Amino acid sequence: MTEGVGGSPHLLYVAWGYPPARTGGVHRAVATANRFAELGWRVTVLTADLDFWETHTGADPSLLDLVDPRIEVLRVPFSWPAKDPDLSHWPLWRVLTPRLWWRWRVWKDRRDFPEPAYGPWATPIAEAARSLHAADPVDLVVATVNPYVDAVPGLTLHAESGVPFVVDYRDAWSLDMFSGATLHSPDSPIGRTEQDWFEKATEIWFVNQPIRDWHAERHPRQAERMYVVPNGIDNIATFPPRLHHGTDPGDAEVVFGYLGTLTYRVPLSVLLAGWRLAREQGLVGERDRMDLRGYLGYYRAADEEIAAEIAGAADANVSYGGPVAKAEVAGFYAGCHVLLLAMGSGRYVTSGKTYEYAATGLPIVGIYDDRTEARSTLAGYRLLDEVAALTAEDVATALGRGRARALGLTEDEVAEARAWSRRLLRTAGLDPRIRSLAAGVSP
Repeated sequence: MTEGVGGSPHLLYVAWGYPPARTGGVHRAVATANRFAELGWRVTVLTADLDFWETHTGADPSLLDLVDPRIEVLRVPFSWPAKDPDLSHWPLWRVLTPRLWWRWRVWKDRRDFPEPAYGPWATPIAEAARSLHAADPVDLVVATVNPYVDAVPGLTLHAESGVPFVVDYRDAWSLDMFSGATLHSPDSPIGRTEQDWFEKATEIWFVNQPIRDWHAERHPRQAERMYVVPNGIDNIATFPPRLHHGTDPGDAEVVFGYLGTLTYRVPLSVLLAGWRLAREQGLVGERDRMDLRGYLGYYRAADEEIAAEIAGAADANVSYGGPVAKAEVAGFYAGCHVLLLAMGSGRYVTSGKTYEYAATGLPIVGIYDDRTEARSTLAGYRLLDEVAALTAEDVATALGRGRARALGLTEDEVAEARAWSRRLLRTAGLDPRIRSLAAGVSP
């Protein structure tokens, strides 16, 4: 172990998506780096530059307030020519021969690292890691993927200086988590790249057991170094719940809330059809409303098809209020009576929202199929009503049950649900791994 401030070990944490990025996995990145700092590590985070988020994906400046002030942030410029909206940046030959330019771009992206769009970042982040290590020796590298190019600094410092490294999968590169299909064979460029870091990594982390088991079967010799580190809850909610206890069902206004990125994976059409059917059948009240919040799609510009689908349901008391800054999330939940956990389906799917919803202690309507791993996470949560199948009829029935729970909800039930949720705290899975790694870098 190198001697730093107070003899603390030095962690290099690599996360392309880090505040103010509003990308998937950003909360896992923040919480992981913060926890290392809280447990006495000196932490340097290597991430993309600020301008990129404003230009391409959108930013949430309030996320910067979540970063532990002890953490040093090293920002390395990242460019995404294929998504550059400024035509003045385009070379003439791209305008005149777009297909030829695209083929060249794909080749260039994969030249240094086999990942489209992100591959060119491999060289600058490897150099940034070398420079940091030369100036302030690194004891451990942890990379959260995807993008998978984040693993390059760890591989680089391990090969050149013997620094141990961890690859933290919040996703899966060779596995389609929704269909369960294999995306890349072991002998493909991506398969060989993964095999290389599986052989060299000190630990490999996964967000749930099914993803870990799939990789263990594919890489059996490295299975003993694979661990499940769930996303988990960072804070149990403390806001007072909105209660309807004793209110006449016909007079009540129940707010059904959804917070999360809405993409084509989310069963939005089924949810909206089920909502209309529930209104027609009297399972939800005429005054009840559905409040959808979050980004529409993955990029800065809203997905027009998703926006149009939501707008088309305005006559059924469905509204879209835009994204919610992190600092305002608790306020959003405090204004809801029932939470809608609508998510893409698949054996390997959990989602960080699963944990966040449970921390509120509010009734949850689960809108996903019975293969989805979120069901295991929420098993035992007493205020959960899951759909029997992804059909409008079953969604309507589950919405009705959720409304009934909200109308009868008591403060004791909310307190009990929040107490149950403490088992989902992120530190339960993360702290044992940090302690083990700390022992490994001790002198």
